[in-house]
Amino acid sequence: MTHIKIFRHPFRSRSFIASLKLAAKGIVYLFLYHRNMRIIFMLGLLAFLCGIFLKLKGIELVALFLTVTLVYVAEMFNTAIELVIDMFLDKHHPSIKLIKDVSAGVVLIASLNALAIGYILFVKKIIALGK
Repeated sequence: MTHIKIFRHPFRSRSFIASLKLAAKGIVYLFLYHRNMRIIFMLGLLAFLCGIFLKLKGIELVALFLTVTLVYVAEMFNTAIELVIDMFLDKHHPSIKLIKDVSAGVVLIASLNALAIGYILFVKKIIALGK
């Protein structure tokens, strides 16, 4: 009996380690060449260190970490969308502007969510430090 491939992958097959290396290269690229990624990373690190300093509970640190990760992932998708669009179109188009605005709006919503979570987690603890 002959072996028949039902599903053929259009791209070259890679090992798991090779896939991880490519993903890491993408993250390093974003960190090196996109200011917003560096800002999000630094603010996330600062928030996490503040959480440790203020002795947040484990579940609170998890919520904080997930919130920061959500903002970072939203910015990654926004950047990916913009890179793909810019690769195929070099002139202004109202629909393209709208797509870019919507993807930036996702980052804004994730950021506002992060501010709200940060407020909930930090304000009482910071006020208690002042007493």
